[in-house]
Amino acid sequence: MATRARERLVEAAEQLFYSEGIRAVGVERLVAVSGVGRASFYRHFTSKDDLVVTMLRGYDEQVRSWLAEAVEARGGGPLAIFDVFADRFEAEDFRGCASINTMVEMADVDSAAHRVAAEHKERVIDYLDGLLVAAGQSRHRELAEQFMLLIDGANVTALRERTAEPARRARAIAESLMDG
Repeated sequence: MATRARERLVEAAEQLFYSEGIRAVGVERLVAVSGVGRASFYRHFTSKDDLVVTMLRGYDEQVRSWLAEAVEARGGGPLAIFDVFADRFEAEDFRGCASINTMVEMADVDSAAHRVAAEHKERVIDYLDGLLVAAGQSRHRELAEQFMLLIDGANVTALRERTAEPARRARAIAESLMDG
């Protein structure tokens, strides 16, 4: 039962932090939505910040796994990542990138949450780098970083425009950056 309480807290945090924001959601709300008692919350997490970091680490694993599966399902080429994001941008529950949202809310670069969110971006760049190496791109690391910039920009623009079109525009730019 104790393990399930921890899982319920993390699930509630994922849903609430993504839909409403980290700062907007307090421990009382997390406890109420998860159905876990306050004492149980503090048995599993030393603070709300500790829960944020745990949630972000899980988000990193989930997103990278989802990306790898979705890109592979679209042929595995590096440009497929933009098609994957286009689909995500059209989802009813799309509220931007949880890592970007976290870095905006937790702007102190020394905060644990900010660091974990930034590490997620580095891991996605590493994943992109691998796709670009496999595609035979000579400037793979540079391109991976440029693709991440395009993806982040498309995420924010899609949030503003409420359409998948930013991913399509980013894909066209990315394609123009690639070797022949």
